[in-house]
Amino acid sequence: MLELLATASLLAAQPACAPPEGFAALLDMPKSYIVIGESHGTTEAPAAFAQMVCAASERGPVTVALELPTVMQPRLDAFLAAPDEATALAALEGTHFLNPRMNDGRSSVAMLAMMNAVRELRIAGRDVAFHAFQPSRSRPQGFSQAWYELDMGHALADAIHERPNSRVLAIVGNLHARKTPFDRWPEVGVPAAGHLPSADILTLRVSQQGGEEWNCRSECGVNVSRGVEDEGRLGVILEADDDGAYDGRLALGPSTASPPIRPGV
Repeated sequence: MLELLATASLLAAQPACAPPEGFAALLDMPKSYIVIGESHGTTEAPAAFAQMVCAASERGPVTVALELPTVMQPRLDAFLAAPDEATALAALEGTHFLNPRMNDGRSSVAMLAMMNAVRELRIAGRDVAFHAFQPSRSRPQGFSQAWYELDMGHALADAIHERPNSRVLAIVGNLHARKTPFDRWPEVGVPAAGHLPSADILTLRVSQQGGEEWNCRSECGVNVSRGVEDEGRLGVILEADDDGAYDGRLALGPSTASPPIRPGV
C-alpha cells in the first residue's frame, strides 16, 4: 500500500507538458536530434522549447543543447543541480550568460525561464542534462565563418557521444540550424546543423509571424520582426523549407520581445 501511495504521489508531482501542436509526432520519428532555429530575443520560442523538452522527457532521457560557450559547461551543470532559482542564477555569475554586454537575445529573461523549467524537470525526477555547444575558441585568424560552423557542429555532435541514450533538443540561431549553405553568405559554408548526419537530425525554423524581438541588428534592443509568414497557422509544420535547409517550421504566432536579464551598459 505504501508503495502504491508513493507511486501515486510521484505521478501527481510530475509536470504537465503542453508542447506545440504536432510536436508529439516528431518524438515518434527515429531522430536523435531535434533542432529549433530561432530568432533570438523572443518570449515565445524559449517557452515553446521548454514544453518540448518537457514532452520529450516523458519518453526518456533528454539532452538540452544550448548556444552558449562550451567553457560554461561546469556552470550549467551547477545550475541544473541547484535546488532553487537564486542558487541556480548564482552559479552563472561571471559567465557570458550574465555579461550585460552580451545582450544579443541568447541571455534573455525568457531563456533563463526556459532553463529554470528544465531544472524543475530534473527536480521532478526527469533525466535531463544541459550541453553547451557554442565554440569557445576563436576561428583561425583570416579564416571564414565556415570554420566556426564546423567547430559548432562538432560541439553539437558531442552531445550524443556524452549521452548516447538520450534525445538531443537544441535551440540555436536559425542560421546555425540550417542543413544547407546560405547563398547570401557563402563565407558561412555549411552551417553547424549541416555537419551532423542528415538521417539523425530534424530541424525546424521558427516562423516569422509579426511582433517584436530583442536582438542585435544595427543596434541591440527591441526590433520589429522581419516579416510575416504562415499566417493563421500554429504548431509544427512539416514541410521542407528554404530548399531543404530545414525540415519544417514552428509557428508560434506573433512574437514579443524578451529583454536581457541584465541590460547592456
